[in-house]
Amino acid sequence: MPGLPRAAWLYICVVVAAAAGLVAASPFRGVDPGVLLALIMLFLACDSLPARLHVDGARVSLSFAVCLASVVLLGPVGAALVGSTAVATGQRGIAPVKRVFNGAQFAVSGYAAGAVFLLAHGDRVRPWQVHWVAGVIGPFTLALVTFVLVNLALMAGVLLLAGQAAPGELARESGELAGVCVGYGMFGLLIAGLWDDLGPVVAVLVLLPLYVARWALEQAFGQRRAYDATLAALCQAVETKDVNTRGHSDRVSRGAVMIARQIGMRPERVEALRYAGMLHDIGKIGVPTRILRKDGKLTDEEFAEVQLHPMRGLEIVRDIGFLDEALAGIMHHHEKMNGRGYPMGLAGDEIPEFARVIGVADAFDVMTSARPYQRPRSIGEAKRELRRCAGTQFDPVMVEAFLRALETHGWESEAGDREPARHEETTPK
Repeated sequence: MPGLPRAAWLYICVVVAAAAGLVAASPFRGVDPGVLLALIMLFLACDSLPARLHVDGARVSLSFAVCLASVVLLGPVGAALVGSTAVATGQRGIAPVKRVFNGAQFAVSGYAAGAVFLLAHGDRVRPWQVHWVAGVIGPFTLALVTFVLVNLALMAGVLLLAGQAAPGELARESGELAGVCVGYGMFGLLIAGLWDDLGPVVAVLVLLPLYVARWALEQAFGQRRAYDATLAALCQAVETKDVNTRGHSDRVSRGAVMIARQIGMRPERVEALRYAGMLHDIGKIGVPTRILRKDGKLTDEEFAEVQLHPMRGLEIVRDIGFLDEALAGIMHHHEKMNGRGYPMGLAGDEIPEFARVIGVADAFDVMTSARPYQRPRSIGEAKRELRRCAGTQFDPVMVEAFLRALETHGWESEAGDREPARHEETTPK
């Protein structure tokens, strides 16, 4: 990962050094080598098959449960040792520096959780008794929350310093990830509770529900992929008819998501908005091809045909159940803040939020793309035009959010002009 900024490299080194220091400075009393080896093997087995989530590029490892079990069975240093074996993960395509960081952050998280468990008198619940759960559930829950918070905080730190996510975006996605991680972590209580009676055999019993949970998450991920494939096919139909707009729907969708995350939109609404961006021009299927491909200026009658495409788009997709609020974005993305847009002449806050977001992303991509009737503008020119038209044509809040998102994520237009992300500009060569 040679493109990481120096600050991110330094952060990784600090986390790795902290993990090594915690293990080196800790006494190994109470760490049973047999239990440690068994938990390490179970950890690696679980870590090799992470579940994919709706959060872009995010995966959650089944090994969370094993780390939490090691907190109870082995204490802070044992949990750190088990977590550090993430370096040897069976996942493919993981860069060496990422493996090392993952091992270090798991070790720090495990140690912190173990320390909290002991401070909460979790050490007093052993040996296990009839009412074991009542005695350990409180300390374990505190340890679990500590593990998840430290883990997510360490991950957020490297993503922020690497410029791969904005603070608001990380906060929203971390909330979604935290719920999944806590759910997996509770399996650790089951592993720890059964270990004294069953030993490593408990792995067979616990792996089954863990893999069922993974299967459920994979099914949800697969369903989303099926939605995406369906919508991509619809977009392809538009782009086949109007070859001048190839890639436009995808870029508008990405731009709309950038704005949505910048303004703090809830994850489920971001997902609906992503679909709206993909389908915002689907109604052009009903516009005559000769009009879409015309080189010169449109006549009034031809422009009237084009103005019907938002309503035709709504008619095409209105019965697709999972689109929900996306329908309003498709219908009204050509409305203007001053009321001079179409199809209904809505103004200001009358325009649905989705439509105000898509309007900015759509206009920006149109301005920076080649069309038969215009030359592509540079990204700088397009940004200035957005600012000039903020308040009359575009929602000023959405314009500013988009411009801030461009600084973080960059942009590559259809014409090949590229706006680098802020961290790319400062990366040492």
